[in-house]
Amino acid sequence: MSHPILPGKTIGILGGGQLGRMLTLSARKLGYRVHIYEPTPEAPAGQVADLEVNRPYSDAAALADFARGVDVLTYEFENIPTTVLEPLEALVPLRPSRHILHTAQSRRREKEFLSAHGFPVVPHAIVESEVAFVAAVAKLGRPSVLKTVDFGYDGKGQQAIKAESDLAAVWKAHDCPSGIVEAWIECEAELSVLVARGLDGKAKTFPVSRNDHRHHILDLCIVPAPLPTPVIEEARRIALAIAEQFELVGLLAVEFFLTRDGRVLVNEMAPRPHNSGHYSFDACITGQFEQQLRAVCGLPLGETDLLSPVVMRNLLGDVWKDGKEPAWDRLLALPGLRLHLYGKTEARPGRKMGHYCVLAPTVEMALQVDAEAQKILHS
Repeated sequence: MSHPILPGKTIGILGGGQLGRMLTLSARKLGYRVHIYEPTPEAPAGQVADLEVNRPYSDAAALADFARGVDVLTYEFENIPTTVLEPLEALVPLRPSRHILHTAQSRRREKEFLSAHGFPVVPHAIVESEVAFVAAVAKLGRPSVLKTVDFGYDGKGQQAIKAESDLAAVWKAHDCPSGIVEAWIECEAELSVLVARGLDGKAKTFPVSRNDHRHHILDLCIVPAPLPTPVIEEARRIALAIAEQFELVGLLAVEFFLTRDGRVLVNEMAPRPHNSGHYSFDACITGQFEQQLRAVCGLPLGETDLLSPVVMRNLLGDVWKDGKEPAWDRLLALPGLRLHLYGKTEARPGRKMGHYCVLAPTVEMALQVDAEAQKILHS
């Protein structure tokens, strides 16, 4: 096994968004230096890092220079061309591996990987023409969903197919040479599991989160998830098995659907910290960002026990009404509320600007405080 990368060394993060920001803050606590590679200037992570390099991912020379200046490379989002990463692997450890990133970037590769290894997934079909699309809808039924194969998140690149939908118009609006049609799942709940796996092959999961979405964007997480114990254990088992199959070194988020007949189906995966794991920053012995750091540096994984029941609420740009700053002082007066703002300069509808967590003796009490917070933000 490789020697651990100890505090005092330099972590390189590809991507400079809020996930990189929180990873940087966790690295700072442990005494690491952090360098950020991010095409857009003044990114949230760059505000707190030791060095921010603003160059495109297509600049191979700049990426190589960046890699030579760090002791390990990791990333905070998936949409990095994997072709540019291959030369970097000869210069510095890249964790999680390029192979895992490549799989997670494509719904097609993701579904093929999961299906090939026997993991339960939503019934689906890959389509590469309008004729194939029409046939897939006939097989999977309506309602169903047409999704882009690559680079989709927060509901982007998705079209619902209803009884009245004109399939020719849907395919034309898709405007891609291929796509994936998925059967419509009648969900009892959506949930997610974060799993970390180290260089030694040891793995730990975080407490399962029940997730509510609004307009395809994560809105609220509840932990511990108010779900039957067999559902919790099955989700954990699948997440651990996927991490093992991938030979993961790092952090992996696995999102699930719980069907009304009790099946747990994998929806999507992300080999990085995840929005649904933000609660862990405040409510677990080791948060997801420190755990990612521990894993990619070859350190022992931290304990993931929940310190308190918690709810996490995303703060989108919509709460900045007419450009007016929300009443943070009133929000911070609420018991058990922890506020996290990402340092983004422009609030836009649908843009993730921050989140808050509410810690309380019970989930019900945390939800009561959350309701008060929502009144403050939307009054």
